[in-house]
Amino acid sequence: MTSDTTSGAAVPQTRHLQTSIPGPKSRALQEQRDAALPDGLGRTLPVFVDRMAGGIIVDVDGNRIVDLASGIAVTSVGASHPEVVRRVTEQAERFTHTCFLVTQYEAYVRVAEWLNAHTPGDFTKTTALFSTGAEAVENAVKIARAATGRPGVIVFSNAYHGRTLFTLAMTAKDKPYKTGFGPLPTEQVHRAPFPEPLRWPGAPAPERVVDEALQAFEDLVAEVGADEIACVVIEPIQGEGGFIVPPAGFLPRLADLARAHGIIVVGDEVQAGLGRTGTLFASEHDGFVPDIVCTAKALAGGMPLSAVTGRAEIMAAVGAGGLGGTYAGNPLACEAALGVFEVMEREDLPGRARAIEQQVRATLAPLVDPDRGIAELRGRGAMLAIEFVQPGRLEPAPEVAAAVAKACHEQGVLVLVCGTFGNVIRLLPPLVIEEDLLTDALQVLYDAIRAHADVAQPAGAPA
Repeated sequence: MTSDTTSGAAVPQTRHLQTSIPGPKSRALQEQRDAALPDGLGRTLPVFVDRMAGGIIVDVDGNRIVDLASGIAVTSVGASHPEVVRRVTEQAERFTHTCFLVTQYEAYVRVAEWLNAHTPGDFTKTTALFSTGAEAVENAVKIARAATGRPGVIVFSNAYHGRTLFTLAMTAKDKPYKTGFGPLPTEQVHRAPFPEPLRWPGAPAPERVVDEALQAFEDLVAEVGADEIACVVIEPIQGEGGFIVPPAGFLPRLADLARAHGIIVVGDEVQAGLGRTGTLFASEHDGFVPDIVCTAKALAGGMPLSAVTGRAEIMAAVGAGGLGGTYAGNPLACEAALGVFEVMEREDLPGRARAIEQQVRATLAPLVDPDRGIAELRGRGAMLAIEFVQPGRLEPAPEVAAAVAKACHEQGVLVLVCGTFGNVIRLLPPLVIEEDLLTDALQVLYDAIRAHADVAQPAGAPA
């Protein structure tokens, strides 16, 4: 048994089930939750957390659950890394809030400087801080509109950009995100097909998928009118849509086409950024350089912080007072982000993400067989997903994904389901997870897939 020495209070970095999941204390708290909270707040695993460290969640019943979710890609450095905890604690002793728009503090400036220096592009940049990913995306649109004088936004199939009214209009999936919340401001939102090789009509080679997707984008621009489009917003790897990676060459060519029409390019790095995919930003894998980059989630190690970083001349289009918010760039969150940056660099967490990818692929890749219901293992770094389909065809199999997730949860491994059709298991482990712990969790997932999908045991696979 090992103990975590890099992520907060000592917690054994091993899976351990003291009770069933959920245990009696979690079930009692669940009853209180159900009475006090609305049904609209969903849940994945009905346990209540006592503490977390490294790759382990300790619930109120004493169960140690392997975390392959990271709070949806938030706690990449772990949920209680000492450097983050120290900075937040020291800042809380000084002050918790001033509103940066009223009286300022140095940490905000330092976070902006780091993002200006490290986001893709060697041009001069400036950064504004906010609180959530959706808030960052909405402000990127506001900035693009101010810079161009145009109203429209192009997004893509399978996209997810947030839960505010405008980002809901940008998000592709209706249920559960949009149900009952209309009408949405959809007149200014235009959707192009995302180049998804698995489901592209005719299943052509990736190069042809890129060509056809770019032609569809050009056709959409012509239909709407370039002078009506302020920006195109794209995830370099789609998140909620199923961890879909566009074929090589698509993103930089899209940027070139957009800029030829005076359209600002916005990269939504909310889920994929900050080391998650094996580089600081997912855009780097394909030489994609957005004009504006949105970050959040892993930015502040669990504290609410997001950012919009962009070309200085574009960001300057908004007049004084046009950006901000009461809690935007909160000092506790800014200090947490500075801790994340230090840990990311000192411990080479992008390199750790690449090692996680190798470990996951070595275990799960042998299971991939579309004829037997496993369509793909895809993603980059520690942002990986496995898609379940009906054997021999691409019809989604959400019931298999749900059964696999349930089996993992019962054995103390937290995984998440995603995808437009709800048929994808996604893996987002903390980048600090120990190799032995990940090995154990992957064996649980492997066994769950074998038990619930139409998959034969590969030759040479673990028993």
